[in-house]
Amino acid sequence: MTVIVRDLRTEDRDDAERFARSRHRALPHLLWTAEGTLHLLAHTPPAARRRALVAEADGEVIGTAQVDLVHDSPEPGQGCFTVYVDPERARRGAGTALVRACEEHLAAHGATKLFAWVLDAPAHRAFAERHGYRAARHAHFLRLDLTAATLPPLQPAPPGVQLRPAAGFADDPRPLFALDLETAADEPSDVESGSAGYQEWAASTWEHPMLDRELSMVALVDGVPAAFSLAHTDGRGRYATAMTGTARAFRGRGLAKLTKNASLHRARAAGVTEALTGNDGGNGPMLAVNSWLGYEIVATEVRYVRELG
Repeated sequence: MTVIVRDLRTEDRDDAERFARSRHRALPHLLWTAEGTLHLLAHTPPAARRRALVAEADGEVIGTAQVDLVHDSPEPGQGCFTVYVDPERARRGAGTALVRACEEHLAAHGATKLFAWVLDAPAHRAFAERHGYRAARHAHFLRLDLTAATLPPLQPAPPGVQLRPAAGFADDPRPLFALDLETAADEPSDVESGSAGYQEWAASTWEHPMLDRELSMVALVDGVPAAFSLAHTDGRGRYATAMTGTARAFRGRGLAKLTKNASLHRARAAGVTEALTGNDGGNGPMLAVNSWLGYEIVATEVRYVRELG
């Protein structure tokens, strides 16, 4: 069997569907849709050199990769990629072929330090280490069954606090951009990157086809957006938190709990059956919020790093 690695055909929606299905089979803890995949490719800055790759055998997509440069980091020469192979199509050389393609692409554009996420499982970790990578930080995937879970009761908003869906900012989402910018800067990471401008954020985040503005919730303190929880949905009963955060001046008041709990209650009322989220292993406050909401850790990823010679 010959494995061929090629770029996703962005003009072919069926190819994007195959990419998303393959990713879902390998990593069901995230939302994957053809529209989301194509949107990400279309709205990534050219300097990132982003590519979506597929490994194909006998006309069947058996593995996928996403790869890009950390183009806006103060530390030049960094690149990131993720490779996942359909578990039922493993051990056919697709993973190695995809890793090689990602490494060659990044090296050709000046990357000397490569980061890659792999599942925290013996076979996945051994694969990364055989290719010269060493383990760094870890992150968790969490899941909540909204058909069975008992969500915490909806809390009344404290004095001076108002809850609104993100849809209320359709005329001017700039306050949410400012909030997202500040909270994202404080997320734990071993890869420092710069901040997107408003137009880039509006195209990539606000106009994302999976962003559900009615289920995304914002807490305003005296009229100022102070905390939010952005929700993605796939139209198939699945929901994922894209970002939850609180501005620095308003932390410690339980506003992240307030917005995310309200979002989940709205999601369940709208017929959503499964809620997904993810947390860096060092993000204790959000892990505590998600535990309070009833989420359970279902898998862990480890970020591996390799310095090119």
